[in-house]
Amino acid sequence: MTTRHLVSLVTGVLIFSILVPICLSVWLAHRQAEEKFVDDLNRYAARVLIRANIVTDQAKTALTLTERFQGTPCSSAHLLAMRRVAFSLRYVQEVLYVVDRKPVCSSLELNSLAPAFPPPMRMTRDGYDAWLTKQNDLGIDRFMAALGNRNHVVMIDPESLIDVIPFGALPMETALVGNDSDLIFAQSEPLDPAVWKQLQHQNFAPVQYHGSMYVVKQVPELRFSIVAWTSLKPLKENWHQQLIFWLPFGILFSLAAATFMLRILRRLQSPRNRLLDAIRARAFVVHYQPIVALSSGKIVGAEALVRWPQSDGSLLSPDVFIPLAEQSGLTSQLTKVVVEKVFDDMGEWLKQHPDQHISVNIAPEDLISNELPRLLSRLLNQAQLHPQQIALELTERGFADPKISAPAIAAFRLSGHAVYIDDFGTGYSSLSYLQDLDVDILKLDKSFVDALEFKHVTPHIIEMAKSLKLAMVAEGIETEGQLEWLRRHGVQYGQGWLYSKALPKIEFILWAENNLDPE
Repeated sequence: MTTRHLVSLVTGVLIFSILVPICLSVWLAHRQAEEKFVDDLNRYAARVLIRANIVTDQAKTALTLTERFQGTPCSSAHLLAMRRVAFSLRYVQEVLYVVDRKPVCSSLELNSLAPAFPPPMRMTRDGYDAWLTKQNDLGIDRFMAALGNRNHVVMIDPESLIDVIPFGALPMETALVGNDSDLIFAQSEPLDPAVWKQLQHQNFAPVQYHGSMYVVKQVPELRFSIVAWTSLKPLKENWHQQLIFWLPFGILFSLAAATFMLRILRRLQSPRNRLLDAIRARAFVVHYQPIVALSSGKIVGAEALVRWPQSDGSLLSPDVFIPLAEQSGLTSQLTKVVVEKVFDDMGEWLKQHPDQHISVNIAPEDLISNELPRLLSRLLNQAQLHPQQIALELTERGFADPKISAPAIAAFRLSGHAVYIDDFGTGYSSLSYLQDLDVDILKLDKSFVDALEFKHVTPHIIEMAKSLKLAMVAEGIETEGQLEWLRRHGVQYGQGWLYSKALPKIEFILWAENNLDPE
């Protein structure tokens, strides 16, 4: 190669190594700003969706309470019962008694003059009729949402479905649109119908229109959509800020281009690849720590704890390799191996003891994967076990994004699996997410059990769990004093070295058989 050719090649590589990282920095700055913008908007729409579900559930509760009335329809007692329901539930505007869909009386009127409801626009999965209607006894020209069963109809103001304040600094608007009728029946600001047409045309993907970004969340049970939007001006400002952040990195990356390939080569022997090889070889064992009823000492189940055997005979604890799996995107594959090991180890024992269960720790990534529900269903059928014999434990950070965790947890519980909040008190520790998420059991972290006499927050956590009607499991019980304190404060279950450490399969089964009925 001539000097001229070598200079040309070096010059070309130099230009390439400078321009590509800088262009990539500009692209990354714009993409990150846009992703954060869309994510904020999606989070707001998800909160509106949660509110819509809460309001719908409250309407169903109102119908359930009203149907309990056994007296004479439209009597004073009946009117009082309907008024109490409407007064007690914040989202219910009116409760009507109907005969053949014709209002007879209501919580507002002794004798209703409203015309009969038309056939319902749709029916929910659990058998409730649903309408959007303007009919009322007050002559108000306004859409109301109605939900009904055999003899009663509950009226709800659609505005209550969208009365959600954004958390961030962005001013956000929202509207509710019927999927079948394209009717906009509630909106914080006017929604251009052309936007709705464009959203439908693009299969409800995010849309930019006349200087605003629009996203959609579906409410399939009631066949309407939540449209949320905000101005794109903050996106442009954020993009400039991100560019200031990313551009120096692009320049530094240009200077470090020569070392990049060395890093790639080093990664061939990285811990991630060792872990991936172990997953493919199923080179893990599972130990089982008993969970007992504190009142009797009787075993009710166990927590499955994975171990990674090393070449020197030692066992690597999950505290070491679980963070590596999370950073490397291998948690779902590792969860699959652990679940299969649990069924291999304990399937026959669980079949012999249908009142016992094994709880398995899952990662937030498992909530967005369809693989775990299919795997559990297949293994339960093969082992002939009940779904309640396999519980799922999720740490608090797994609940940080309600738009993902809430429907996934609901699906697991609907399938029959109990859901634990693991290591409670060490993560987000928010009463708000406990109210929004439907879980079964709260596990009190060992750090609180270790310092029961000094951590005054522990009794408050216990009382909070009681108020939400959550069962409790205390982790790390090691002394009789801790056991007595937890019993006295109403904690139902526990695990820890006072009873047993985590045991291999055979040792656990021997221990469990001796503690099925310790009395």
